[in-house]
Amino acid sequence: MRLGRLAPNVRGALWVLLGCVLFTGMGTLVKLLSASFDSFQLAFFRAAFGFLAVLPFVARNRFVALRTRRLGAHISRSVLGAAAMLCGFYALTHLSYADAVSLSYARPLFLIPLAVIFLGEQVRVRRWAATGVGFIGVLIMLRPGHAPDLAIFVALAGAALVAVVTVLIKRLSQTERPETLLFYFGVISTSVALVPALLVWRQPTFGELLLLLAIGACAASGQYCTVRSFKVGEATAVIPFDYSRLLMAGVIGFFLFAEVPDIWTICGAAVIVVSTLYIALREAQLGKQPRPAHPAIDPPATPR
Repeated sequence: MRLGRLAPNVRGALWVLLGCVLFTGMGTLVKLLSASFDSFQLAFFRAAFGFLAVLPFVARNRFVALRTRRLGAHISRSVLGAAAMLCGFYALTHLSYADAVSLSYARPLFLIPLAVIFLGEQVRVRRWAATGVGFIGVLIMLRPGHAPDLAIFVALAGAALVAVVTVLIKRLSQTERPETLLFYFGVISTSVALVPALLVWRQPTFGELLLLLAIGACAASGQYCTVRSFKVGEATAVIPFDYSRLLMAGVIGFFLFAEVPDIWTICGAAVIVVSTLYIALREAQLGKQPRPAHPAIDPPATPR
């Protein structure tokens, strides 16, 4: 059966699942290479190869994407985005795979208060309650009674930074082309990531360079799949499939890295997933109703 003959929501779900496979592949390569490379250097190659993937699309339009009157906003968004990426890669290399992925799904919990403050959105009791429940899941993953793990706080900082970047993108997207956003993020994030990468630099072999290139390719392809999924399918139908990445991470962690999730990870991740899934579905439902001029919060995504 051809893909085009499938129902739109089925196609959207398949795009999401393909994106989850690609993002899982990226994370797996990051963890494998973390034995040889620092997370800062891995993040640099992710940014650099991702930027190279954007260049053909920018050049196709004769570099019209370089024109902008909001350079300062692009710099702010890109620096914060680079910091979020560095935090995410640090979490992947210092936490179990399941822990790192679970905490990345905490992004919508930070988006709710940011949307109220900076986008003027109205949030009712049910979404505030879901946000509170989600943070309880985060507290569970902090493992009460145990010494706090720095990497967990770094992962949460990364999720919070992604939330801030999402708000900035919403404002920029009102006047800027998607290619403009991608181009300036590629240039600036690569430059920002280069500085700490040079401090821990190790020259990769040719084989390692191919794997580093694969990290950028998986990330860029995964983002494309995510965009395609929401273009062809309804958000309420495709969002739940995004959480399959958590299951994939648990399986990969168990069989490839001998990581066995403990009760704190399982319970905390379950609470975070349920709460953020409710928030995402609620946002998608409200998005179908007449809203104020401010855009709605995007469905949960990994940064990626």
